[in-house]
Amino acid sequence: MKQFLSFIRKEFHHIFRDVRTMLILLIIPVILIILFGYAISTEIKSSPIAILDYSRDNVTNRLAEQLQASEYFKIYKTAGSYEEVETLFRQGKIRLAVVFPAQLSSTNEPCIQILADATNPNEAAALIQYATAIISTSDIIARNLAIETNQPGVIPTTNLLYNPQMKGAYNFVPGVMGLILMLICAMMTSVGIVKEKELGTMEVLLVSPLKPVYIILAKATPYLLLSMINIATILLLSRFLLDVPIAGNLILLVSISILYALVSLCLGLLISTVANTQQAAMLISGMVLMLPAMLLSGMIFPIENMPWILRVLSNIVPAKWYIIMVKDVMIKGLETASIWKEASIMLFMILFLVAVSVKRFKTRL
Repeated sequence: MKQFLSFIRKEFHHIFRDVRTMLILLIIPVILIILFGYAISTEIKSSPIAILDYSRDNVTNRLAEQLQASEYFKIYKTAGSYEEVETLFRQGKIRLAVVFPAQLSSTNEPCIQILADATNPNEAAALIQYATAIISTSDIIARNLAIETNQPGVIPTTNLLYNPQMKGAYNFVPGVMGLILMLICAMMTSVGIVKEKELGTMEVLLVSPLKPVYIILAKATPYLLLSMINIATILLLSRFLLDVPIAGNLILLVSISILYALVSLCLGLLISTVANTQQAAMLISGMVLMLPAMLLSGMIFPIENMPWILRVLSNIVPAKWYIIMVKDVMIKGLETASIWKEASIMLFMILFLVAVSVKRFKTRL
């Protein structure tokens, strides 16, 4: 029994002296509980909307106040024209717009229009449902139009932008592109370099005339080329099998995919400087990269619903910016000027990650 307890103490000693193992055992479960507890929510709150009011009377003002008072909406701006509303949609500033016709309170059949960004069909359907319920049950419309309050109210007409058929593939394809590039570039790059460490062949490479930075780039280049093949395959399947249109410039779409692949490669290189085994590299890639890419990128769950700390953390998730750019170019048909912010952020990530990876890369093992 004494020998058995000695072996148990020895195993605890091996675990406690490995900081990475302790982080995996104690910190990762806490992170997962927080992410799954706060990020996974199908309810949409505080979604930015715009109001286009041609009537500007007491009825429409009260309706706007009721929308603002709802927990589901936050009025981003009161627009002056349809062109301004379209610009806000293209810039991603709003998810929904409510258009009030002129002289709403003096017509027998008021035509209130709801415009929704349907690039995320589930979110658009929920927002339309919330807005329709608020408007159709509004007491101010019932009183001003002499309609009995116990009868159905006004049912707004809806218009779905960019995805009129509400196909889920419009939201699914950009997210899958982000996950595949992250998987191929980051995980496989990190595992490939760490494998060289485990086999001892990295020492042979380091004594060659090549500088460490060239060795790193040489290891990453094949995965970049393979990622481009995957991107081409996904685009072909989404266009001809899933009927997802490529509304924007194809060259621009491929360019932003290459930019995102470079970010993923740099993340893989950084992981390879931290992990000492292939298992550790795969675990770090899965936990630190794949889960945030699914939960904090807006691919599945709206970022606006998350606590402020998770909204801040989502800004360092490259998949978030990539999915925004793919939707803008592929679905909305926008040009380079509309995605310069996201592209600049990803370019900064590349420069930062390369600098950190090269600095951490050990020239001697």
